[in-house]
Amino acid sequence: MDRRTLLRGGLLTGAAVALPGAASASALVRPRPGLTHGVQSGEATAHGAVVWARADRPARMLVEVSRRPDFRNARHVRGPVLTPRTDLTGRAFLRGLPSGEELHYRVRLADLDRGLLSAPAAGRLRTAPRTARDVSFVWSGDLAGQGWGINPDIGGYRIFSAMNDLDPDFFLCSGDLVYSDGPLDETVKLPDGRTWRNIVTPEKSNVAQTLAEYRGQFRYNLQDRNFQAFNARTPMLYQWDDHEVLNNWYPGEILDLPQYTEKRVDVLAERARQAMFEYTPTAAPRSGRIYRKISYGPLLDVFMLDMRTYKDPNGPNNSPTSESGLLGRTQSAWLEHELRRSKATWKVIANDLPLGLVVPDGTAQEAAAQGDPGAPLGREREIAEILSYAKHHRVRNMVWLTADVHYTAAHYYDPSKASFKDFDPFWEFVSGPLNAGAFGPNPLDATFGPQLKFHQAPPHANTSPAEGSQFFGQVQIDAESRTLTVRLRDQDGTVLYTKALTPATP
Repeated sequence: MDRRTLLRGGLLTGAAVALPGAASASALVRPRPGLTHGVQSGEATAHGAVVWARADRPARMLVEVSRRPDFRNARHVRGPVLTPRTDLTGRAFLRGLPSGEELHYRVRLADLDRGLLSAPAAGRLRTAPRTARDVSFVWSGDLAGQGWGINPDIGGYRIFSAMNDLDPDFFLCSGDLVYSDGPLDETVKLPDGRTWRNIVTPEKSNVAQTLAEYRGQFRYNLQDRNFQAFNARTPMLYQWDDHEVLNNWYPGEILDLPQYTEKRVDVLAERARQAMFEYTPTAAPRSGRIYRKISYGPLLDVFMLDMRTYKDPNGPNNSPTSESGLLGRTQSAWLEHELRRSKATWKVIANDLPLGLVVPDGTAQEAAAQGDPGAPLGREREIAEILSYAKHHRVRNMVWLTADVHYTAAHYYDPSKASFKDFDPFWEFVSGPLNAGAFGPNPLDATFGPQLKFHQAPPHANTSPAEGSQFFGQVQIDAESRTLTVRLRDQDGTVLYTKALTPATP
């Protein structure tokens, strides 16, 4: 059989290196480009969305969008060229989409030299409605923390399968989507004698310091098939917390940790921020600002906060004169302004640090509360200002959603039981982790009168996902009654607690 016959029969692909003229034959059968980590969508508004993909080589990203799963009469969107400058990731911005509809999208890659197209990867998203319609979303945070990564023996990150079964309109990620400071070992002994087995990559074998290592943190989680399947069906709203960089960090911090050769946290944070925007379907402005408002029809506005970029140093957190400490003055003013002008029935505030739970950082304090039940001090003063502003400007129906503390809880903030009373009652719900060590419960600080209505915490510190105690929350808003119902669920989707909230009148 001569070489021409081999080419005609399509048998040369695997054997070209052994034949005369192998270089030219290899060019003829050059493989097509490929998508490496599935597809994601995010920031699904009433008029647009972001679609994300990563290539295995430089290639042009091409997107089709259609109302139909067979992509008949699809609209074609020419996306960016994916290059090593962004680690071969890219985002296509879909504009002019119809509101309140389920849309199907399909991503292909075009080779830059020969125009060869990759196999497609399909996804689905729902755009926000302009009229009152039922809304459903899920939230949680903390993935691959405390040494618990992707374990194939238990099906990987199976909590995403449970969330997928609920078919939510979007996923509110409450931060710590990666643990850049959490190296993984291949095996870990569990308290009951079993062995936990991690998939481990080079980037997950050490703490992240370089841009390449921070990128590798995101790539690691995107290997999981449950996460990929969930991403393909559910748009994400993403905020960051501390572990995208390292535990409990704040701007200006200088590390005294032997595992870090780069001691300047500001340098690490810039690298982590770049990797974060490269690997999440986030419509980041040129300023790199993370806090933003996403309107989801007349029933819901979501306020995504950034309690990390403008944070003051962790300390006793007891200043009687502090005016900002978590959000900064500019973000606080933005939040007050946007809350006041919001016409949505429900104002969901995504706070990556809880309001009333004491979260220590050694002998210092990490969150707003510090355990002093008296008048607001330190970062509590900033929260008090926002709550008071909302009351005096008749901002109704605020619900705060968070993760961070690695257990699940429901807190009712009651001014009649608070030291600081100048606010309207509100609820804060806590749920997490997605796949990380479980901890808690944390003590409550009485300054804003939080009342514990429910919590479920693990039997011991750093409980593994194999032992349970992994949680997410679900929010549903009924269009007819405008009732907002929160359900706290475990990693299999079992409902642990339900609270239905009736909207107050303006």
